[in-house]
Amino acid sequence: MNLEKLRKDFPVLEKGIIYFDNACMTLKPKQVIEAMNSYYYNFPACGERSEHRLGKIVTGEVEKARRVMAKFIGAKEKEIIFTKNTTEGINLVAHGQDWGKVITTDKEHNSNLLPWQRFNHLIVKSKEDNSFDLELFEKMVKEKKPKLVSMVWTSNLDGVSIPVKEIVKIAHENGALVLLDGAQAVPHKEVDVGKVDCDFLAFSGHKMCGPTGTGVLFGKADLLKDLKPMILGGGTVKESWYDKYELEEVPERFEAGLQDYAGVIGLAEAARYLERIGLDNIEKHEIELNKRITSGLAEDVELIGPRDASLRGGIFSFNVPGVDMHEVAGILDGSAKIAVRAGAHCVHSWFNAHQMKGSVRASTYFYNTMEEAEKLVEEVKKIVKFLK
Repeated sequence: MNLEKLRKDFPVLEKGIIYFDNACMTLKPKQVIEAMNSYYYNFPACGERSEHRLGKIVTGEVEKARRVMAKFIGAKEKEIIFTKNTTEGINLVAHGQDWGKVITTDKEHNSNLLPWQRFNHLIVKSKEDNSFDLELFEKMVKEKKPKLVSMVWTSNLDGVSIPVKEIVKIAHENGALVLLDGAQAVPHKEVDVGKVDCDFLAFSGHKMCGPTGTGVLFGKADLLKDLKPMILGGGTVKESWYDKYELEEVPERFEAGLQDYAGVIGLAEAARYLERIGLDNIEKHEIELNKRITSGLAEDVELIGPRDASLRGGIFSFNVPGVDMHEVAGILDGSAKIAVRAGAHCVHSWFNAHQMKGSVRASTYFYNTMEEAEKLVEEVKKIVKFLK
């Protein structure tokens, strides 16, 4: 991985910003920007409707993008639904039928917590080090018999991943389906839904170098047919009358109205871009950066999650004792142009349960350098020294 060459693909890095807010949103390479601009410059028309030449080009690009995204996660084309983000994907499943009992972890993003609270919602508590308690999960599944298990694959709170293959196996053996929130997993590691055997997977484009307002919901074809569309309108039906309608096939029945064609095209280009770099290379690089940050700061701050950086991917979530998290983030930005996130990271429930207000979160990606990691360590140490 030629880091120096890769960094030249990201125009914003020329501004001298050290960007460690990748768990919220990644930067966009010029290849993605150019792919989106191509739509607006060359064929800015309706796709999957109009028969003229521009419309046919758009339709072809959307179909091509669906193939790219299917290949990216080891799925079939008909199993790919374009959404605007992970949140919409999860809600499409949540509103698709009555799920009865649903089990989640205790570290869910609001997007994978709130939709399930109208059902019989059960929670698997993490171990003391915030890792997943597989033994407790198996006991709960056998006793409670949930219809669905919906869990965050990699936590945006602390970067810890759950043992998805084991979870899916236990769930399926006990009659439950599995939905995975892949927002923090798909951009950072090799994902193959066939090997994992999950039933649904939702993820966002903006966390994988793609455009905002784009995402994917994967669902096994036979299961998607059993879901009721959350939104009805143009493109979702084959035919309609004053008193009834006939739904389109999957996936079209879930993609209501005109789509963000430029965004879908940009999303596919982002997937191609990551494939060229290699997801294994990305994962290894992030962990090495996190190891450096952890070794430099673990004794100075209160770390959330396991001490072992390899268990936290590219996320370093922490607090400086006695110093407001927002003040820490503001100082890093003002003094060194270091961008981090401060707050509850949409995991309010976990922080409330632990009587905390939030944390500072530094999150890495493949374009971050070891020098940037060392600069973060240096600047946080200054804050600890002068403000603690």
